[in-house]
Amino acid sequence: MRIAVNAWFLDHPGAGSGQYLQGLLRAMPETATQYQFLLVTPVEGLEFQVPGLDIELWPLHSIRRERRLDKVVFEQVGFPRVCRRWGADLAHVPYWGSPLRPTVPTVVTVHDLIPLLLPAYRGGPLVRLYTRLVAASVRRAALTLTDSMASKNDIETHLGLSPEQVRCIYLGVGEHLSPVPAPDDEAVRRLYNLPSRYVLYLAGHDVRKNVASLVEAFATVVQADDDVSLVIGGRLPEEDRPPFFDPRPLVGGLGLTGDVRFIGWVDEAHKPTLYRGAACAVFPSVYEGFGLPVLEALACGTPLVTTNTSSLPELLGDAGFALDPDDVQGMAGAILSCLVDEPLAAELRRRGPPQAARFTWKRTAQGTAAVYEEVASCAS
Repeated sequence: MRIAVNAWFLDHPGAGSGQYLQGLLRAMPETATQYQFLLVTPVEGLEFQVPGLDIELWPLHSIRRERRLDKVVFEQVGFPRVCRRWGADLAHVPYWGSPLRPTVPTVVTVHDLIPLLLPAYRGGPLVRLYTRLVAASVRRAALTLTDSMASKNDIETHLGLSPEQVRCIYLGVGEHLSPVPAPDDEAVRRLYNLPSRYVLYLAGHDVRKNVASLVEAFATVVQADDDVSLVIGGRLPEEDRPPFFDPRPLVGGLGLTGDVRFIGWVDEAHKPTLYRGAACAVFPSVYEGFGLPVLEALACGTPLVTTNTSSLPELLGDAGFALDPDDVQGMAGAILSCLVDEPLAAELRRRGPPQAARFTWKRTAQGTAAVYEEVASCAS
């Protein structure tokens, strides 16, 4: 089977869509030995291979990623044209950006409906126009995949698709995320100048991530335990305006400058060390289509405090705290429980890895390949 893939985000493994595409493809060899994949990319000279998987890259030379209009041209004109020229049996668009007029049966993965559901992300007229375009396009897809039952319900409700048109296939957690110490852990801790006891936040910095509530909760935590620091990872925004949030002014305003450390972008290979060394991890997001940081923390055996919204309870199970995202005092209490109640923390460390092990990229690949087979058989 010849499968063309929109690989716009292939070289962006730090973005959710890029992480998804790379994780899916790397898990495919055991499942898809009979498949040929064509990765259509806007990047000239990009290299990406997976041992045991038949992959060809097709760069579109006329596309310039820095121009917003070119992304639309890539999705709506370039990609479907390549699908036809290459003779694809089907296409997969691994993010919300499928063609309005597909040239071959198309599977689209819609991770979430953030631009529709959260006002801060609706943007200006051009962004809203794009959202309407991709909302119309998803209705032309043969099948729509999504990452959680919460997102499946959102898609059916807000895009008007039937339950049969939307499939939930959970994502996976990387096998490098483990509670087992690694030989270079101490060197990584020195690299990031980590304190001896810390609460960890390791995710993005837009408003739905709700870092403001975490900082406010931590102001209460340090009143009860002044021997712990808050470590905040991730690239901070250049501008403090929606949909982005810069926590530094709030940290200063609450007098927490000496208690909070900003460590910047964290290499994927270093994440396990940071999680393993944390007394507690917090992921206070308001809305997630999936929420990989939840599984990352659980896989490393880190006691976790997260929220009870959108997809997050599906991932957490009974392996951590799930609170209302606006419950700042509840968040502070949960963090303190992880810090001072060692039997509770030990129990959460025990529960985390088995819960995370339920979500593997191998299962993601198997479920996705089954959808490919179904769509191809219906089209033949």
